[in-house]
Amino acid sequence: MVKIRLKRMGMKKNPFYRVVVADERSPRDGRFVEEIGYYDPMQKPSVIKIDKEKALDWMKKGAQPTDSVRILLKRSGVIEG
Repeated sequence: MVKIRLKRMGMKKNPFYRVVVADERSPRDGRFVEEIGYYDPMQKPSVIKIDKEKALDWMKKGAQPTDSVRILLKRSGVIEG
């Protein structure tokens, strides 16, 4: 099964996340199929940039967003909720 999830990047105590499409069996920071955006919680206000077309296309193909990514998708206006 394919998931839309966060990949942690950045330094210790200074996280930066990429929103990626990955197989659910791969590790959190391991292989991924496609990068569709990023999330930077350290900036004020936090920055969320997600490619709407790619996200909707992957969700139509059956990719399930994780709970944290679902919240980011709602905040960025990709999905309603």
